[in-house]
Amino acid sequence: MSRPEHVAPPEVFYNEAEAEKYLTSSRMIDVQTQLADRLVRPCFRRCLFAWSCLDFPTGSRLLNVLVLAFCLTCIPYGRCLQLLQFEEGEERYLLDIGCGTGLSGDVLTDKGHVWVGLDISGPMLHVATARDVEGDLVERDVGEDLPFQANTFDGAISVSAIQWLCNVDKTGHNPRKRLLTFFEGLYRCLRRSAKAALQFYPENADQLELITASAMRAGFSGGLIVDFPNSAKAKKYFLCLSAGPPEPNTAKPLALDSGEAVKSTKRERPRKKKGREKMGAKAWILKKKERQRRQGKEVRPDSKYSGRKRSKKF
Repeated sequence: MSRPEHVAPPEVFYNEAEAEKYLTSSRMIDVQTQLADRLVRPCFRRCLFAWSCLDFPTGSRLLNVLVLAFCLTCIPYGRCLQLLQFEEGEERYLLDIGCGTGLSGDVLTDKGHVWVGLDISGPMLHVATARDVEGDLVERDVGEDLPFQANTFDGAISVSAIQWLCNVDKTGHNPRKRLLTFFEGLYRCLRRSAKAALQFYPENADQLELITASAMRAGFSGGLIVDFPNSAKAKKYFLCLSAGPPEPNTAKPLALDSGEAVKSTKRERPRKKKGREKMGAKAWILKKKERQRRQGKEVRPDSKYSGRKRSKKF
C-alpha cells in the first residue's frame, strides 16, 4: 500500500472525498482519537444517554458510526496530550498542527483546553467548520512559517502531519529548509519550557534523522519515543520536545510496552566561540596563508620562522 505522501501533495490528497471519510470511517476516527488523548470514562455513560435521546432508527448505520465516534473520543487514553504532562484540571492554550476535521481538537475541548487548529487542506477545515468545533481554524502550510506571535501557546500537538514536510511537491521545496522553518516557528510561538508532542510516520531512518535533527537545530530539547516498537501495526513514533529547559521535577515520559524505546537528544543550538585568535599570532598567520592559497594567490611557504617576531637588531 502506497503512502499518502507519495500520492499527491496534502492540499490535493485531502480533498472533499477524503475529508468525508474522516466522518464515516470508524477506523480513522479510532486512530485519530487514540493518538490525540484519553478521556475520562464517565463521558462514556453521558454519550450513550445523549445518543439514546436522538430519533434514529434502531440499527441505523449513521447512529452506530456517531456513537462509535463519540465513544472512541471519550474512552481511549491516547498519547499526545498525555505526553504534554499537564496537571489534571489545568486549562491551557494549545496549538493543533494538522488538525484536519477537528477530531483531535474535540479531545482538547472535552479536556477543558482552548485550542487553535492549523491545516493546509481547505476541504478538511470546511468539514471541521460544519462539525462546529470549538477551536479557531487557520488554513496554512506549516512549511512556510507559523503565523503566530512569540510566546503564544502553552503546548502543541500533531497527529500524522510533519512527515509531509519531507516531500518535494513544488519547485523550490527543500525538505531540510521547510522542516527548519517549521520548527523555528514552533519554537518561537511556544512559551518557554512549553512542550510539543508530535506523532508522525517516518518513511525510513534517514527521514527520521532529518526530522529530529531539524528540531534540535531549531533550539528544542527532548527526544524520540517509540510506542510498541516490536509491533508492525501498533508501532508509533512521537517526537517529544521542550522549548528551552524543561520545568523542574518533570519526569521523563516513557514509551508504552517498552521502557527502552526512548531516545533522548540534547539541544544542539550552535554556540559562539568564547574567544578569537589574536591578530598577528602564529595560528592566525598560518590560517590566513592557508585561506590565500585556496584563493589561488601566491603565498610564501611556511617555515619555523613563520609568526616569529623580528629581532630589533639588523
